[in-house]
Formats: sequence, C-alpha cells, structure tokens
Amino acid sequence: MGALVLAEGGEFVAPGAKDFDLGPIFGEGTFLTKPMLLVILSVIIIAAFFMISSRKLKIVPGKAQFIAESVYDFGRNNIAREQIGSKDFQPFVPLILSIFTFILVNNIFGIIPVVQFPTMSHFGFPLAISVLIVYPIYNYVGIKRHGFAGYMKNQLIPPGAPGFVLPLLIPIEFFSKFILQPATLALRVFAAMFSGHLLLLVFTLGGEYLLLEAGGGIFPVFSVFGFGMAIAMTFLEALIQVLQAYIFALLSANYIGAALSADH
Repeated sequence: MGALVLAEGGEFVAPGAKDFDLGPIFGEGTFLTKPMLLVILSVIIIAAFFMISSRKLKIVPGKAQFIAESVYDFGRNNIAREQIGSKDFQPFVPLILSIFTFILVNNIFGIIPVVQFPTMSHFGFPLAISVLIVYPIYNYVGIKRHGFAGYMKNQLIPPGAPGFVLPLLIPIEFFSKFILQPATLALRVFAAMFSGHLLLLVFTLGGEYLLLEAGGGIFPVFSVFGFGMAIAMTFLEALIQVLQAYIFALLSANYIGAALSADH
C-alpha cells in the first residue's frame, strides 16, 4: 500500500483511513490513482479471461473453459434466474455476470501480493455501480412494465395494507426503496472490504513493529501472534471477498426481480 510509517518516536502508529488515500501514481497534478488503475486492470483481466477461455470451445472443456463455464452458469442460474425468474432473467444475465466478476476481481486484489488493495474499499466505486447502474436499471424496467403509477403503487403500497396506515407507510417505503436501498447496496461491500483490509494492516504492521521496533526482550515473541492472525485473516478475507461479490450481484438481481414482479 505504499510507504506506511510503523512507528514514530518508538511508538506504534495504528493504520487508519489515511492509509487508503494513496494519491496519484505519477505525482501531483495527475489524476491516475492506484484504485483507478486496478479498476482498469480488472476489466482487462475479466475480458481477456473470457475471450481466451471461450476462443476454442470443446465438448470436453479444459481447465480455463471449465472455470469460465462454471462462473457463467453460477451467475446465470444461481443468481439471475433464481432472483429475477425464469421468464425474465435472460436479458439481465450479462449485467449480473459482469457485476459479480467485476466486484470479485477488485475484491481479490486485496490479498494479491504487491497489489494488496481491495478497490471496493473506496466507497465511490461500489456507490457508482449501485447508483449509476443498478438503481436506474431496476427502476427503468419496473416503470416500463407497470407504468409509472403502477410501479410506484407496487413499490410503495404492500398488498393488503390497511388504508389508515398508508400516510405513515408510504414515506417509509419510499425512503427504504429509493434512497436507503441503493446506499446500503454499496455500503455492504465497502464496509466489508475497508474493515477487512484495515484488520490485515493492523496485525501485519503490529507484528512487524513487535519484531523490529518494540525494543527487543519478549516483544519479538508476541510478533508471532500478529503474523499468525494476519495469515488467518487473509484466508477469512478471501472468503468474505467472494461472499460480498455474490451478495452484491444477488441483491442487484433481487431488486430487478422485485421491480418486474406484479406483487410488492
């Protein structure tokens, strides 16, 4: 993550939000930051992988083709089809698959040596996907199917709700569906990536501080605990990275399915 100060005047300085602000790669006056570069790299990796693995398709797939088909099948059947419905899911498969693989690769960057930065720990990236892509799409398809009045009724008035509670219920539903929903969609993956990477930094830098900077004695012995926890957290973080990509894609498909559904 660049130059991190482990100690100042012999005291351990815990990592914080400032360590996620990496700044321009080529110095002041330029706009390209490491997270931006990783986003571009992730698109290249995903596109290259699917293009290469599907270039020479075989009845008995090789390893690359098998992985690509498994990822596609997972996005198509386990996410899009289950959440949107077998009648409407097919046009949305590319979107859901793209969201899943894009967030997955950018999350996994956090545990790759040298790279070691989860792009989604910058809130602007998941927020852009949620607000600029998922949010307009599910509202558009809902309005297109039900009409504006029908869509708003479908989203704001639960079936069977008594009339006397509607003045209270409609503002709550509006805030939940049109304001809170896109924000929480982005917040889930951001919070998981930010906190997970911060914990990795704490244990890694803490272990290094105890080993090299704490002044000898018994402290280097405790550094083993720090490094051991960093390794354990890396495996846990890998699991969370996959789960968060899945949850983001799952909720995106769920919102589209709910917008298309005739019921609330």
